[in-house]
Amino acid sequence: MKNNGLEDVIAAETRLSDVDGEAGRLVIRGVSLDLLVERATYEDAAALLLDGFLERAVTAADLKVRLGQARAEVFAHVRAADAALLSLPPVDAMRALIARLPDGEDFETTLRLLAAPAVFLPAVLRLQKGETPVAPTPSLSQSADILAMLNASLPTREQVAALDAYLVMIADHGLNASTFASRVVASTGAGLTSSVLAAISALKGPLHGGAPGPVLDMLDAIGSEDNAKAWLGQALDRGERLMGFGHRIYRVRDPRADALKGALRPLVMTGQVDPDRIRLAEAVEQAALAILRERKPDRPLDVNVEFYTALLLDALKFPRAAFTGVFAIGRTVGWVAHAREQALEGRLIRPRSVYVGPLPQAA
Repeated sequence: MKNNGLEDVIAAETRLSDVDGEAGRLVIRGVSLDLLVERATYEDAAALLLDGFLERAVTAADLKVRLGQARAEVFAHVRAADAALLSLPPVDAMRALIARLPDGEDFETTLRLLAAPAVFLPAVLRLQKGETPVAPTPSLSQSADILAMLNASLPTREQVAALDAYLVMIADHGLNASTFASRVVASTGAGLTSSVLAAISALKGPLHGGAPGPVLDMLDAIGSEDNAKAWLGQALDRGERLMGFGHRIYRVRDPRADALKGALRPLVMTGQVDPDRIRLAEAVEQAALAILRERKPDRPLDVNVEFYTALLLDALKFPRAAFTGVFAIGRTVGWVAHAREQALEGRLIRPRSVYVGPLPQAA
């Protein structure tokens, strides 16, 4: 039976993550999302996903040291960012720099691939503003160094924790479009760099990784809590989609939304986020859920990860045009882990198609 969207088609067995859309649950290698976000740094989550898929054991402590060294190594490629490259959207410029990396399958290649987007995106953003890129500080954690390279100053503890929470949360999420692209390329025997480049190319499509920025555009347009209900109703009347609501898999609330909302709380409590902005977002969330239940009672539309992603990344001073690139920083470890799992345990991915075109003329 053909299925153009491949819903419910099993394309792989994986030990990496389990997405239960009916229950609203995400499990990463046996650990539930809520526990992982509460306890793990980026390095912890990366080690959890990668261990067992490379030629050596992977630990969080070792990753912190080796990733710092890898960030310093890949920074040399920033000098290749010429005017033509910098005229591209940030995620495209970042992808072009990643394409300069060797295409291996080992631990060293993995380190470079995890480090590269973390280094290249802040550098591209600064160069596009006419500012000098900030070199990595190898002794910092991945999240702390990303923020230091972005803002040319050491981040606060709350900022590092917030970015850690985001990167951990999006590290892996089942067989989504970009992860599937990574596995397809890996199944051919191509290297990890090829798999990551394919995944980024899938991610940048607006139906996959392009929605967080428009959430902020929506909040800006609404402006005040009192205007939320009317604005949202008019948007639905025009046939527009409400940004940050609904998900292809989850039939209930996206569990990542509450985890991100929780990650924002320390920034709010310490005065590092405008509380009025958060109150507006909460009012829009409640108004949107009410009007969606009223207008679309047969469709399970709830808050998804993009709604609070937009608020968190904005609070960390990432520009809206860079949100897809920040997603790629976090998801690269999942792409690499899936590529290695496919290469080690799978076979060439080669589905069939059904021809529906014209038949040749009979002689």
